[in-house]
Amino acid sequence: MSGDDARWLGAALALATRGVGRTAPNPSVGCVIVAGGRVVGRGWTQPGGRPHAEAMALAAAGSSARGGTAYVTLEPCAHVSARGPACSDGLIAAGVARVVAAATDPDARTAGAGFARLRAAGIEVAVGLRQVEAERLNAGFFMRQRHGRPYVTLKLAMSLDGAIALADGSSRWITGERARAHAHLERARCDMIVVGAGTLAADDPALDVRLDGLEHRAPRRAVLSTSLAAIPHGA
Repeated sequence: MSGDDARWLGAALALATRGVGRTAPNPSVGCVIVAGGRVVGRGWTQPGGRPHAEAMALAAAGSSARGGTAYVTLEPCAHVSARGPACSDGLIAAGVARVVAAATDPDARTAGAGFARLRAAGIEVAVGLRQVEAERLNAGFFMRQRHGRPYVTLKLAMSLDGAIALADGSSRWITGERARAHAHLERARCDMIVVGAGTLAADDPALDVRLDGLEHRAPRRAVLSTSLAAIPHGA
């Protein structure tokens, strides 16, 4: 693999970020198709998980995809579902000559089968470049598929001296605007947000997502408490 491969995969990773928080239960994937040194098609996973990134990129490229290279952040799927065809079959039909993927799909329905199908069709396959970045982008998906458990993100805001509120117990923002926006993006990535009964009683937090285009991705809410009596009525 070359420096150009790393660059084009970087472009695919940037595209994949556009779907973050919108594609559940599927991962957010990016795809760039390059032919003759120029981009002829690009795509990313659409809201709800379909169409897949490869399908979007192939539709944009049309016949220009033939003989080109597809850069994709996750192994093209090998399974056919009611929601769409296998992306590996789409790449074969389009006549791409090479596929460069950042990571192997841990989903048992694919898990290397997509690469095997591409190689059987005579397509050159390279995998593993920028893998850490690709897996970090869909950390929850990889955790669920590999270990069968949720990926947990801890959001903790505190001052340099370890305080989370004023001495009288009143609360003020510790984080800045950019940090708060990042926290809302993390909420959009999650299926559930958990707080303690003390936080619920003291702050009455909305626990929603306040980012343009992601408002509908507010996660389910849960409260941890040793007693139901500690949870305010109507919470």
